[in-house]
Amino acid sequence: MPSHLSADHPAAQPPPRGSVDALISQTRRLRGEVDAVRRDAPADGTDPEGRWQRALCDLAMHQLSDLDGHLAQLRDGPPAVPVGHEAAAPTVRAAPTAPRHGSLLSRVGSAEWNLLTDEASWSGELYQILGRDPAAPPLTLDELPSVVLEQDRPRLTAMVTDCLIDAKPIDGEFRIVRPDGDVRTVHVMGEPVLDTDGSTASMWAVLRDVSELRRSQRTVSETRDSLQHQRHFAQTERRLAVELQEAVLPPWRGSLRLPRQGPETLDLAARYLPSSTSELIGGDWYDALELPSGDTLLSVGDLTGRGVTVTSGMAMMIGALRGMAVAGTEPGQLMAWLNQLLDASVQPALGSAMCCRYRPESRTLTWAQAGHPAPLLFRNGTGRVLSPPDGVLLGATSGAVYGQAEETLEPGDLLLLHTDGLVPRRWVSPSPQTQSWDQSQSWESHDSSEVGGGGDTAAVGRLLDLAPRFGEARAAQDCVRMVVEEFGETEREDDACVLIARVAT
Repeated sequence: MPSHLSADHPAAQPPPRGSVDALISQTRRLRGEVDAVRRDAPADGTDPEGRWQRALCDLAMHQLSDLDGHLAQLRDGPPAVPVGHEAAAPTVRAAPTAPRHGSLLSRVGSAEWNLLTDEASWSGELYQILGRDPAAPPLTLDELPSVVLEQDRPRLTAMVTDCLIDAKPIDGEFRIVRPDGDVRTVHVMGEPVLDTDGSTASMWAVLRDVSELRRSQRTVSETRDSLQHQRHFAQTERRLAVELQEAVLPPWRGSLRLPRQGPETLDLAARYLPSSTSELIGGDWYDALELPSGDTLLSVGDLTGRGVTVTSGMAMMIGALRGMAVAGTEPGQLMAWLNQLLDASVQPALGSAMCCRYRPESRTLTWAQAGHPAPLLFRNGTGRVLSPPDGVLLGATSGAVYGQAEETLEPGDLLLLHTDGLVPRRWVSPSPQTQSWDQSQSWESHDSSEVGGGGDTAAVGRLLDLAPRFGEARAAQDCVRMVVEEFGETEREDDACVLIARVAT
């Protein structure tokens, strides 16, 4: 720590002007760069991360502006003492010239208290900081606590006592109350000035108004806390949504055979593919259930939105679908009642769904859809889209009627059910199969409405391109793995589900 000042200590000389000018130039260049970053920060006041970024930039700009002012003072040296000032009587004072309001000079003042004569000397800037009349005499050390906030007076008294008695430097903050009632935060740094005999002759101090700086720091702290709270909330919501999704989606991993007995079983495999651009869980789902009659229920669907609310809605849909299917309800009527359920729910939502009922004794597939991509049927190394019956989105209109379609399957047939977004958007440039399929394979240049509500022709074409590879697969799980390798290991914007059913041979 530097030694305490002596009363006869020679005045320090300012550093070379050129080196300080270089520092000022660097500071101003850095301030301009920070300002550019601040302008690029999100201006949406509802985004906690954007508010935190702008608060940090504001704080950095404030500190760099102060640094610029400090360096300018260092370069220019202390202000000149007016002629005749030393000879002026203590009781006659000229009003100091007030610096420009808001400038650094208006926020930094100095003072010296002479303990031998009980005189005080203040700079004009200190008068402005404390809001006092420049013509009034400066406050003595005994009078200074009168302008300090009551809660902070013990702190000021302790700092001054330590300086005068134990020769400790002063470095601390306290709040002052100006005559107009405005409360300001002042940072003080000072040291005792020792006489030739080592006793304390006076105390000098530099006082700086740091109210705006502390306000900026509080804003940074508050926005940081808000951002952390939002992230914690998002993490908690995601954890709850994941747990709810895992509890609702079928627990089986790998392949599943339904019905569990009989020759005409379905080899089943499925996979949920999460979005790589969102932390929140979407409303995509799949399900497979053996019914009391020995039939198998297959379904996939997608509720709009993300998060716990959507996941709970998905759970409600799967539960309702299972309950009505166990009661013997056919797919078309299932869609109609699901639409009524979604339309009457407390939190209205839109969704798409497809429901298939497979009867193993006749290998008949009866299915219905509500604004959902139609199933893809693969047979003998080729694939086609099943022609969809009528069906609008769930929750779109009250009293909607949903049609049904039937398809007779053959041993070795493979059925692919999926939700919209399985094929990432950047993958959906037209493929050869998209342009033209043989009419005997059920379609040629279908538009999206013919593929099924929300189906994308090019995306379906990409899936149909997998037909030769599916023909070589030995199990449904192998086919799901092919789909994931082809479309699931890249960045995707949407959640998606794929369910594959293969008729046993």
